[in-house]
Amino acid sequence: MGGMRVVVATAMALGLCLTGCSSTDPPTVGAGAPISKVLVFVVENHSLNQMRQGMPYTFSLAEKYGYASAYRSIQHPSLPNYLAIAGGSTFGVQDDGPPAVNEVSGQSVFGQALALGKTARTYLEGMPGTCALDNTGKYVVRHNPWAYFRDERAACAEDDVPLDQLAGDVAAGTLPNAGMAIGDLCHDAHDCPLSAADDWLKTQLGMVLSGPDFTSGRLVVVVTADEDDRHQGNTVLTTVLHPDLDGVVVAEPLTHYALTGLYDEVLGAAPLRQAATAPSLLTAFGLAPPPSG
Repeated sequence: MGGMRVVVATAMALGLCLTGCSSTDPPTVGAGAPISKVLVFVVENHSLNQMRQGMPYTFSLAEKYGYASAYRSIQHPSLPNYLAIAGGSTFGVQDDGPPAVNEVSGQSVFGQALALGKTARTYLEGMPGTCALDNTGKYVVRHNPWAYFRDERAACAEDDVPLDQLAGDVAAGTLPNAGMAIGDLCHDAHDCPLSAADDWLKTQLGMVLSGPDFTSGRLVVVVTADEDDRHQGNTVLTTVLHPDLDGVVVAEPLTHYALTGLYDEVLGAAPLRQAATAPSLLTAFGLAPPPSG
């Protein structure tokens, strides 16, 4: 594995442009299939430093592939950040109330995918059935953003599914174009130590990274946290995994709206709401965007 690369806004600023790049473009790599799928995992309530120290497996992947060192969540508490990732806005939500209190209108990135004839699926550990709108056991709806988009409730009832469906989709190479996977209250480190989340991610990511979607290059995987513990300036570890990445560290300031934009760019969709002014995650990490059209 080569030495760690640090990318700050443009590769030219650090003299890191690869052969064939223009003097103002960041390095772009990519020789496999075009990126056409995004799968996001979200950890709860821990900062970059906490995750770096408490999640050795996850941070080893960050060092192997790439991570952002100046990535901030939007606000506190959890729900506004999940909505920001899925919808490019907090929609004015200030609390963790259920959809009965905080449902929002308009499209999510999952709805965008379906409107374009592509696929969307979210995987929730501990959810009893599809698109559950109420808390039960270790499943909490505030960590399930698709359930809040009232205009997409029928699609949510079809493709917002229990986590046990993830393994089959990985093995078949049928992961969605827009995907998200969320552990229960223990495995997302909300109620349990970071080591529990790290062990869970080792199982899930070990499976995903050996699956055909990832090994072909068509899938990019992101691991992030919804927010920090309210003591670290809301800077969280955000790791980007793709076969073409080799030890990239992105110092450009980024937020969850850049993650919304990643979904949109991969889908070929118009950027949702605040994602329209967010930096491109693909560009920041030097990944080739999918072909247009």
